[in-house]
Amino acid sequence: MKAYITSELKSVLRAFDDVPADFEIELETPQNPEHGDLSCNAAMKLARFLRKPPRAIAEDLAERLRQKPIDTTRISGIEVAGPGFLNFRFASTYLTDELAALLAAGDAYGRTNYGTGQTAIVEYVSANPTGPLTVGHGRNAVLGDTIANLLDWMGYDVTREYYFNNAGRQMRVLGQSVRGRYRALVNKDEPVKQIEVNEGEEVEVPASFPDDGYLGAYITEIASELAEAHGDALLKEEGESVFKEAAEKAIFKEIESTLRRLNIQMDTFFNENTLYDSGAVWDVVKQFKQKELAYEAEGATWFKTTAFGKDKDTVLIKSSGEPTYRLPDIAYHANKFDRGFSKIIDVFGADHIATYPDVLSGVEVLGHDKSKVEVVIYQFVTLVRGGVQVKMSTRKATYETLDDLMDEVGEDVTRFFFLMRSPNTHLEFDLDLAKQAREKNPVFYLQYAHARICSIIRKASEVGFDFTDDADLTLLGHEAEETLIKALLELPRVLESAALSKEPHRLINYLNEVATYFTRFYDACRIVGEEPALASARMKLADATRIVLRNGLTMLGISAPEKM
Repeated sequence: MKAYITSELKSVLRAFDDVPADFEIELETPQNPEHGDLSCNAAMKLARFLRKPPRAIAEDLAERLRQKPIDTTRISGIEVAGPGFLNFRFASTYLTDELAALLAAGDAYGRTNYGTGQTAIVEYVSANPTGPLTVGHGRNAVLGDTIANLLDWMGYDVTREYYFNNAGRQMRVLGQSVRGRYRALVNKDEPVKQIEVNEGEEVEVPASFPDDGYLGAYITEIASELAEAHGDALLKEEGESVFKEAAEKAIFKEIESTLRRLNIQMDTFFNENTLYDSGAVWDVVKQFKQKELAYEAEGATWFKTTAFGKDKDTVLIKSSGEPTYRLPDIAYHANKFDRGFSKIIDVFGADHIATYPDVLSGVEVLGHDKSKVEVVIYQFVTLVRGGVQVKMSTRKATYETLDDLMDEVGEDVTRFFFLMRSPNTHLEFDLDLAKQAREKNPVFYLQYAHARICSIIRKASEVGFDFTDDADLTLLGHEAEETLIKALLELPRVLESAALSKEPHRLINYLNEVATYFTRFYDACRIVGEEPALASARMKLADATRIVLRNGLTMLGISAPEKM
């Protein structure tokens, strides 16, 4: 409908010589239904070009539209309100025709061809295999996966990618941690030592355990599996290589299992080490130096980020010879461009907010269009139980893992709670609310609405309703019916808005409105026991609501149960 009205308004504006050819027309849904179904503020924006009062311009535009005449099967009325708003009202025939199209589309309703012929890569999770996924990783994973789902429904060919590094200091410490626990298991005489984990707090570990090692129970589990399989034979191994490899394999297996529980399936896994093996990292430095945007100073290699507006230049390679993470990240993004993606989306935590601009500057230096890269920054998560924040410490391994969280509140609830707030907002994950199996729990509110409609359809079938016949949808003239239809027809627009803004919570807000409007409709409009033709039309409307709720929940990666 927006496209139709926009087209009609543009055709009218061609008669005005003073209106720019690229004048943009904006249509919004009024908050007050009394103001129509769509409202346009074009008259106010045109006042500076036409040098007339906005109200007079709006009256002129309305009259020109009526004279065209505008399609009355779509628009039942055009009104001028306030200082010069153009308000449009949908025709009942438009609503019933669109409702019929919704029912015919079924599982595909909401899909668009906006991104057809374009490719998109969404990078998310990207945790190194040093331990199980934590609550912190969870918001990243669910947010990235839902954005990928939304882009897929817009017609993009989407690649979901997990970027990781299985080398470097963290992985060496991981191998050393497993080796320390292994030695203690196979050698009962292994001496012990105390290491400090917090100020004034110490724990006892094997003497060969690194002072900054990983203390989680998973380290001991991996070491136990090695001891069971090899006995003390691995004591002869020098270094931590065999222990690191065993830990990486075990941890990645657990990570993939956790992601499957969250209804997440990655398409590709990209190892940072391939950027070193191929020489791509060093090629970045070479190109920067050729363009006089990298230089040596104080034993380090610097990126001249002052050329891009920063106060100071940025280290690419430390004096120790170790690259900072910006350098491989620039090479990685260049690789994404080389793979030909139309849209590149990164999902990062708030700790990246000051550093990702350097990566974008880097890819621009390499000749790529940085506008193709979209960075989604999300704020971190706090777990709350009984109104009190749950204290977590990665150092002590007392953090909450994603599996722990799903064990406590369930997979659907975990996904939903990670999505229910804007990514820009700190997320307070209320464990007490999440565990409530009642409509007070926001995810159950939507699932109950879907299950309730399924129950209504089953009961109607039991009393002889036949849903195979076409219903006369023109009978749906009650205010509650029309309000619900208008809400259902918004799904494609909401999905597109959520996808383009990278804000899945918009879809959640919309589905809550749909569930509320359905309740009002069902309270006001009887189905079973009503005259057969009207009852049949109302059952079709109920079924359309079920389709919208199911398709919306599918986008969120959440189940739509038929019974609860």
